[in-house]
Amino acid sequence: MPATNRQIRLAARPAGEVKPEDWEHRSVPVEDPGPGRFAGRTRVISLDPAMRGWLDDRPSYLPPVGIGEVMRAGSVVEVTASNHPDYRPGDHVVGTFGVQEYVVSDGRGAMKVDTALASPSTYLGALGMPGMTAYFGLLDVGALKEGETVVVSGAAGAVGTVAGQIAKAKGCRVVGIAGGPRKCAMLTDELGFDAAIDYRAQDVRKALREHAPDGIDVYFDNVGGDILDAALARLAMHARVVICGAISQYNNATPVKGPSNYLSLLVRRARMEGFVVFDYAKRYGQAAQEIAGWIGEGRVKVKEHVVRGTVDDFPETLQMLFRGENVGKLVLELA
Repeated sequence: MPATNRQIRLAARPAGEVKPEDWEHRSVPVEDPGPGRFAGRTRVISLDPAMRGWLDDRPSYLPPVGIGEVMRAGSVVEVTASNHPDYRPGDHVVGTFGVQEYVVSDGRGAMKVDTALASPSTYLGALGMPGMTAYFGLLDVGALKEGETVVVSGAAGAVGTVAGQIAKAKGCRVVGIAGGPRKCAMLTDELGFDAAIDYRAQDVRKALREHAPDGIDVYFDNVGGDILDAALARLAMHARVVICGAISQYNNATPVKGPSNYLSLLVRRARMEGFVVFDYAKRYGQAAQEIAGWIGEGRVKVKEHVVRGTVDDFPETLQMLFRGENVGKLVLELA
């Protein structure tokens, strides 16, 4: 292995959009694994909207990334040396190893994956946290039933693409909301959504009246803001609103914009519930098995946006999420 390990560390807490000076690009000596540990070379790094929240020093479901710490990220590494009984050189392992070229781990929170069955990036996407989020968000929090109308915002993203396809696999009518004609065409032509709404070019409220004439039974929200308000105005009786994320609000320098018409929940006897996928960790195996079955049957198609580069490309690649430039799961594949 090389003598140095390139890392991206948090240099300052961002105010609004993340800037290049909020990151530190650093080289440190590569560690050797001690007893009960393995060393690995990073193959693929996950980029997720939730990363923006991890940079703020405020109460959340995870502690914030500390100033000077390696940026938190899921990744797949290839084991290069091991003093751990469960890992051998050549194994591929998924875990939260951070934005760095090389890692040393005791294996806690890590899991071996078979790259003969799926690509390393898929274990960060449809078979990783985004897939788990879509599965439990729809089926447990959303209590999805066959024949219902489901609307997914951020539908062309990592979670949205899987959520919409799971809803179709469960026999629902699915409407996706995304930005731009290319993404909307992908949803209907490739992924089987029944309709797609381009929030950049269409009146979302009017389009929801057209595509969900009997109301929305399950709204899976990845966006928040004005689109959440538009969906609340179209709820069916006893609807479920699943709060997965709010990417439209993550870079706000002002307070988060909450729903202005939340009384629709009262009128429609509906409920709105947030969730964190880590709460379902004991059932990840069940979800992965079912999603893998749907992938094998062609009922769920894997959509990935792979950027090939180096660790130093992480800050700019992360911005793609907030510019709406990615289609499907965004990953950085290291040369």
